[in-house]
Order: sequence, then structure tokens, then C-alpha cells
Amino acid sequence: MANKKEPAPGWPIVSGEYVVGNPESCVGVVTLGSHGLEQACIEAGAAIAGPCHTENLGIEKVVANYISNPNIRFMILCGSEVQGHITGQCFKALWENGIDDSGQIIGAKGAIPFLENVDKDAVERFRRQIVEVIDLIDCEDIGKITQAIKECLSKDPGAIDEDPYIIQLEGGGGEEEGKEGVVKPITPEIAIVESRIRLIGAEMSYNGLLAKWQSGYYNGKIQGIATGLFIMLVFLGILML
Repeated sequence: MANKKEPAPGWPIVSGEYVVGNPESCVGVVTLGSHGLEQACIEAGAAIAGPCHTENLGIEKVVANYISNPNIRFMILCGSEVQGHITGQCFKALWENGIDDSGQIIGAKGAIPFLENVDKDAVERFRRQIVEVIDLIDCEDIGKITQAIKECLSKDPGAIDEDPYIIQLEGGGGEEEGKEGVVKPITPEIAIVESRIRLIGAEMSYNGLLAKWQSGYYNGKIQGIATGLFIMLVFLGILML
């Protein structure tokens, strides 16, 4: 039988809409923008299952609950992707790439993928602890989700050989908005606009750099031709003397 550890006292340590099952299970399920899948996930053997809508505080809360239970080694992403926030993709990017020095999830496509209350140490613990992220994004098929849970249970590697990692989220990790110092979640429509503005800004920056390179290349080419002509004229003048 796989080695198990006691999760942090009072686990899950951060409140939310999730449903809790066996804390010794190796599977956590994030149902993203879908509701009503949680109980079936728990009955299939998951330790915790619940939705996550935002790519900042929502992800922080999930990370905090997962790393405070060393037994959770698999994360299943299922349910409908959250429009604008693109939370499922942000989870995958976090696990694959981590965060940079500003707290931004590297490679995330959401509108505001910044973690303010979870530092690099906690993120790296999450990345070490979760051995596999199963991508069932946009899948609400209970049969497929249940099968994925059971497959993870059959591969249970046991608890990570580290103690529970406890994060104190600002304000105790309550609601995902209305707290000073925390980025507020926004409507999907505004999130899409902000995401597109960021993409346009990045494209403009790229085009600016390209224009500078082309300008420098052109100027260098003209200067090279002028210098070559000057040297040739000097050389011909010397020969004619």
C-alpha cells in the first residue's frame, strides 16, 4: 500500500465551493467553470473536487489546499474552460513553467495570471508534488472523468516525502474579490478585452523592435555602400597619380 501522510490540521485550510472526500486519496479534481460534477468525483475516489474561476486568487486557493495535503499527487482539470480567464490553461502553465519574479504565471494566456499570495517556493512545491496534470478541459462527461480518477488511483505513488506546506492567504482565502491588495476577478467579457489588449501590446512591441532592426539594417547597408564607393574612388585616384 502507498505511503500516506497526515494533511495539515483542519484540511482543507482555505474555504471554497469544493466537496471533500478521502484526504488520503492521491487525486484532486478542478471542475473549472462547471458545477454539479463534484459529488461524482468524490464518489469515484477524489480527495477534493470543486470549481475554479479565476487565474489569480482562485488558483492560489487550489494550490494552498493541494500542497497542504502531501497525499494529493494528481490534478485532473475538467469541466468547461472559463471564458476570458482561461483558468485551465493557466493551471497547466503553472505546473509546466512556474512563475517569474513578478508572480506572473509563465506562458499563461489568461487576462490577469498573477499570483500575489503564493511565492516561488510554494509554486515549486506544487510542481514537485503534482506528478501529472490530466487535461480533460471542456469535458463534462462523468464517465470519462471517473475513469481518469480511477486510473490515477491505480498509479498512486504515495505521499510526497515532505511535510504539509501551509500558506496563509490574505483575508483567510474567503471570497475571490473585495479584498485590498488582491486582484479582483472580472467579467469574462472584460477579461477577453484585457487579454486582447495585452496581445496587441506585445505585437506592437515586436513590430517596433522589427522596425528598429530594419531601419538599422537599411542605414548600415547605405553606409556600407557609401564607404565602399569612397574607398574605391580614393584607390582609383591613387592609381591615376
